[in-house]
Amino acid sequence: MSRRDPKNTEATPPDPGDARLFRDAVGPVRRLRDDAAERRVPPPPPVPRQTLADAQAVARESLQGQEKDFDWGDPLRYSAEGVSPDVLRKLGRGEFSVSDEFDLHHLDARTAKAAIARFLNESRKAGRLCVRIIHGKGLRSGNEGPVLKRLTDQVLRQRGDVLAFRSARPADGGTGAVVVLLRRA
Repeated sequence: MSRRDPKNTEATPPDPGDARLFRDAVGPVRRLRDDAAERRVPPPPPVPRQTLADAQAVARESLQGQEKDFDWGDPLRYSAEGVSPDVLRKLGRGEFSVSDEFDLHHLDARTAKAAIARFLNESRKAGRLCVRIIHGKGLRSGNEGPVLKRLTDQVLRQRGDVLAFRSARPADGGTGAVVVLLRRA
């Protein structure tokens, strides 16, 4: 029987007596031909049903303009397709200089929607690409939840000139304000 020396890392050749003992222990063997072996048909690729259903729900929701259900403390965040995640991180840290702000307090939803559009259009024309919109937390909105916050989120997501937005830092209004990064005119 061949033994391996634990200090020697090279394998020693097998002893011919070991091979004979192995064949005697196993007994007669019949060689199989390769083409006679049973072959398993590969299964079909998996279908990510839940992922597809989620994607369809998002598409439906964006086409219908379905409103999200927000709580007063929920932060807002969005980035357009192709925008680096670093942009959202920098917005959250306050690394962009906010050049103008608009306060929606005491406006009804219809007036606020038009005011947001006008404010963003004027900001872009003036070259102010990072602005803050104060929508409030909706603490006095009752059972409807934060109406202006929900409206601001919906309007900003539908605009093609919005690259990203995120709830402001606590010192700048927190979840009652949003910092918006606009695309150059």
